[in-house]
Amino acid sequence: MKKHLFFFVSAALAVACASPEKMAKMAENVKVTCNPTVLEVVNGTIDATVSVTYPKDYFNPKVIMEVTPVIVYEGGEAAMKPFKYQGEKVKDNYKVVSSNGQKVTEKVHFDYVEGMEKSYLELRGKVIAGKKTVNLPTKKVADGANTTYMLVKDAGTVTPKADNYQEVISSTTEGQIKYLINSSDVRNSELKGDSVKDFLAALDKIAADERTSVTSTEIVAYASPDGALDKNEQLSDKRSASASKAWDKVTKGHEAADPTVRSVGEDWEGFQQLVSQSSLEDKELILRVLSMYSDPAVRENEIRNMSQVFTALKGEVLPELRRARLIANVEFKNYTNEELLDLLQNNESLLDEEALLRVASLVRNADQKEDIYKKAISKFNSERAKFNLAALYLNQGKDAKAEACLNELKASDPDVLNAKGVIALHKEDYKTAEQIFRKAGTDDAKANLGVVLILTGQYDEAAQVLKDPKGCCNNSVLAYILTDQLEKAAATAHCKDPRVQYLKAIICARQGDANGVKSNLEKAFKNPALKERAAKDIEFAAYTL
Repeated sequence: MKKHLFFFVSAALAVACASPEKMAKMAENVKVTCNPTVLEVVNGTIDATVSVTYPKDYFNPKVIMEVTPVIVYEGGEAAMKPFKYQGEKVKDNYKVVSSNGQKVTEKVHFDYVEGMEKSYLELRGKVIAGKKTVNLPTKKVADGANTTYMLVKDAGTVTPKADNYQEVISSTTEGQIKYLINSSDVRNSELKGDSVKDFLAALDKIAADERTSVTSTEIVAYASPDGALDKNEQLSDKRSASASKAWDKVTKGHEAADPTVRSVGEDWEGFQQLVSQSSLEDKELILRVLSMYSDPAVRENEIRNMSQVFTALKGEVLPELRRARLIANVEFKNYTNEELLDLLQNNESLLDEEALLRVASLVRNADQKEDIYKKAISKFNSERAKFNLAALYLNQGKDAKAEACLNELKASDPDVLNAKGVIALHKEDYKTAEQIFRKAGTDDAKANLGVVLILTGQYDEAAQVLKDPKGCCNNSVLAYILTDQLEKAAATAHCKDPRVQYLKAIICARQGDANGVKSNLEKAFKNPALKERAAKDIEFAAYTL
């Protein structure tokens, strides 16, 4: 009985104290898992959690084990510093692994190197017992690496400032007929006065100019706001009627459409305007009364109570409000785009700041755009031209020139802030870029913030920020893919662009739609670079391309 007991104890100790060679042979019993199962590149790095479960009676109490995580990829490999473990009887400072079995979890980290998109992670181990070293079988842990986030369009968005060029310029020209107090009779002196003469001359000039036309005409009659309200309204009506008869008389022989006729009644609006423009000592007091009371009778009574003020009003303001306005609404057809381009070549001096900014938006040649912006800066010191020149430089990758232009502009301008954020983005200074874009707050800055959030692995916020794309949908679709919101990604992917077609193929691949993968990649492959990428893209590992 003692012999049998001794045999079993000896056998147990032999297993528990497995030699390094036996540990190598028993390595198949060691279980390894990785999270994620497919490696992913985030913000230029690959991070994963590897768990190794050593079974009972595997780890020799007297050995040291070194485990080296290695990424093997096309063109090379990258190895981490080894993790070191020791048995329970080793007197050192490494992590202890029990011979009774134990699960060990470690974080692995690699800097991405081009080529790692087709790679795999493996663990290379060796057991050291005194002077003896035995290599363990290499264990493959995970495939890699997913680089889908690199499909972000990261050039940055900087929209040129808009011009204020008007294709049609609306204006009015007018004359006035003034009346005596409590009268609606039109005096001959008024019809022959400068105001009516200038109005008729303007009509003739408009008729002679093929770019200008009268779109409508109006007669608007008023009464000054002194006296009884009902009588003033009647007086205003009579003035509109007499002015209408006078119109027919004075416009005979001139091109003038039939006017619409309105009677306003008491002209409190005109009263307030004239008082504001006057040099009356108490005008602030009068304006305060107007703001305090809306009832015409109360207003007039309060003003009359200021006897000295009212006397001044009777002499300077009220007579100007007893009138009928003769109005022509005019449209001027400005230069067409074709005419602007012709003027640029043949008569550039006619182009003002707005016209130069408009014509710059029409030309496609970058050198010509640059020349036009510089002319607008030279002739008009145009702030918008300086900004647009900076935007042009940024699109050309001339960041130093762009920065020089931006430094001449107001730093607080949200558009300028956004452009400076794009410069930081190009420098891969993502922290600064993110801060600037958040501060700028424009639509462009919002789109650019989404880029930074994708590049730095903040996918959830990126999807929120980019949920309503104003322009190209590429980054919005990508953000939804990265957050596994595939239905939203598919619904957002409306842009006819090879890169978006590629993203649609990824959506189909993740949904198991082989036909969708094929049809979308065929469209995406109009861009040869995408065809080259797809051959190595782990997103399509399960599909024959």
